Amino acid sequence: MDYKYIEQLLESYWQCETSVQEEQILRTFFSQEEVPVQLLRYRDLFAYQQAEPQTDVLGDDFDSRMLELTGNSQPVKARTMSLTQRLKPLFKAAAIVAIILTLGNAAQVAFDVEPPTPDTPETAATEQPQEGPKVALGDTLRIDTLQANMLQTAVD
Repeated sequence: MDYKYIEQLLESYWQCETSVQEEQILRTFFSQEEVPVQLLRYRDLFAYQQAEPQTDVLGDDFDSRMLELTGNSQPVKARTMSLTQRLKPLFKAAAIVAIILTLGNAAQVAFDVEPPTPDTPETAATEQPQEGPKVALGDTLRIDTLQANMLQTAVD
């Protein structure tokens, strides 16, 4: 007897190209008593599916039991968020960066001050005054009495 059709169905089965009806033909063929020797090795695979009853089937009340266990029968409401609430993390990050940059600049100015050089009386009038940190620029218009006396004696 020629079993080419069954062999073709097996090839299609291994390539996952069979329909439900073709798989049923294979199950029916391998459930027979007389199976050729060359196809006997596939018999257990197809015979098992028909011989084994389906015991692991969910009951009709499964969904209702799961819903009772969760106890979450109320729908979840969506929360609306304003634009400021969405951008709050960005504002916090920008504030942190601004604080770090401000502290870094303050530390850099404090460490960049050059030590003053001692002025001799003859070069005091010709050299430009040394600038310190630019912290209080508004106070530079006032000349204290000591500087005024030094300027007056240098001109004389």
